[in-house]
Amino acid sequence: MQNKESNTEMKPLWKEMIKAVRHEVVPAIGCTEPVSLALAAAIAAATLGMSVYEIEARVSANMMKNGMGVIVPGTGTAGLLIAAAVGAIGGNPDGKLEVLKNITPAHVDQAKQLIADGKVRIRVADVDHVLYSEVRVFHGTDSARVCIADAHTNVIRIEKNENVIFEAKPKQSIDRQKAYSLDGIRAQDIFEFAAQVPMAAISFIEDAATLNDALAETGMRQTYGLQIGRVLKQQIDIKQLSRSLLLRMTACTAAASDARMGGASQAAMTNSGSGNQGITATVPVTVAAKYLQADHDTTIRALMLSHMMAIYIHSKLPKLSALCAASTAAMGAAAGIAYLCTKDFKTVSMAISNMVGDIPGIICDGAAHSCSMKVTTSVMAAYKAVLMALQGIRVTGDEGIVSDDIDDSINNVGTLACEGMAETDKQILAIMMQKEAKQRC
Repeated sequence: MQNKESNTEMKPLWKEMIKAVRHEVVPAIGCTEPVSLALAAAIAAATLGMSVYEIEARVSANMMKNGMGVIVPGTGTAGLLIAAAVGAIGGNPDGKLEVLKNITPAHVDQAKQLIADGKVRIRVADVDHVLYSEVRVFHGTDSARVCIADAHTNVIRIEKNENVIFEAKPKQSIDRQKAYSLDGIRAQDIFEFAAQVPMAAISFIEDAATLNDALAETGMRQTYGLQIGRVLKQQIDIKQLSRSLLLRMTACTAAASDARMGGASQAAMTNSGSGNQGITATVPVTVAAKYLQADHDTTIRALMLSHMMAIYIHSKLPKLSALCAASTAAMGAAAGIAYLCTKDFKTVSMAISNMVGDIPGIICDGAAHSCSMKVTTSVMAAYKAVLMALQGIRVTGDEGIVSDDIDDSINNVGTLACEGMAETDKQILAIMMQKEAKQRC
């Protein structure tokens, strides 16, 4: 096997897929939207070079939606105000999505005092970018301003005292194609890549299992979020629920999401800019691999298939939208689990078709504890989809948005998110802003 692999030619498309996974599957501490704002604040504070006495922030509507309800790691507090404040006071400007890795209780106390003193303000920015963060920090008459757009760590402007220090053109929606190109890719190409590429080229994906499985263990032990994983595990332990593969996958994946959304200061391996997507593409596959006693190489290939399929499907969606992308990441997980069972593309394709016929309409109403519920629903749907596929059953192209061709079905999910759910996204934000206004009153 080793000799066969060493003689396998690395196809150009395989090289691009490796670039894609390395670009899109990266570690992050905390929900990536508030962390992106914290990063802008940290860079602004470093640019200012003095103690921060006041902070003004602006974010896109979708950033506001995804940052209002999630706990910021290490703070025990939800929302974008604390993200901006603690980022400015204790964030690492070079930390990217791990900007809050080294914050201390003293940093948190300072940040909370700034907020209590009314020195931190945030509002929705009137910008075209779906993903946009802007932070201006002040020390007396001195100020610094940083803007991030189109990707969570993509700094497009840095100013000090209104003098431009750095400026770059905002990334467009096609920017990811600059880092890698998936032009002409199809689901079967991804399957062949995961099944045939030399193991040495994809072994790095095991880092996703290391990080996300550890996060699941944390969620099982501690009382983060809605504690879905802990509750399920407790019920399994007292034999109120069975020790089935479904419940093991569901409990472990939910626990990882509980920990992440509940503010654990522990990195998750993301997928397409989201920790919950990374968790959903990882944990069900690793749990299934252990349950099925899959060998190491098969597990790695299944993980790569899951993550690359999730990237491919998410590439059809807006960066942020009204469609919960845990459901599309779970389509990747369904592919990975099906691979563990059969190593057959037809089964993988049928499983994804079943997912498209089931749950692509789950709404995203912002990052919050309830994300773990959507993750749980998506994992359950993935398992059901695989079981149907193993019996040769699939939702047909005569039904709903499902097509006979799996790539057409995936494109239909993208169309639904990009066009059909645009107004839904606006309405969700309007409801959330009305709730916040009532709470302030």
